[in-house]
Amino acid sequence: MKKNISVCGLDCSVCPAHIAFATNDQALREKTAKEWSKLYGADITPGQVNCVGCTTLHGVHIGHCFECAIRKCGLEKGVANCGVCADYGCSTVGPFLEKVPAAKANLEEIRASRRT
Repeated sequence: MKKNISVCGLDCSVCPAHIAFATNDQALREKTAKEWSKLYGADITPGQVNCVGCTTLHGVHIGHCFECAIRKCGLEKGVANCGVCADYGCSTVGPFLEKVPAAKANLEEIRASRRT
């Protein structure tokens, strides 16, 4: 499966909200809502488990997309993701990447492919 990298480096193609939206999988929405509610200590409903991906401007997004400083920065700079940004590793995305090694690895892979 081809990766669909978000601004911060997460792979949307493996995100349950993105998969549930793309496949209209109600059972996955219900399962994910239950898991995320417990994990994040929030009341997440199955109807909220839908997302077209943060790099897409229009369509349904997970609620956090609208308040995400990393996404906002990427959209303002017009970059597909932080891996192609001249300020890569800045104070906006740096702390996130320290906590999410998979996102960092995706962005590092993108940066390495641009050098070849």
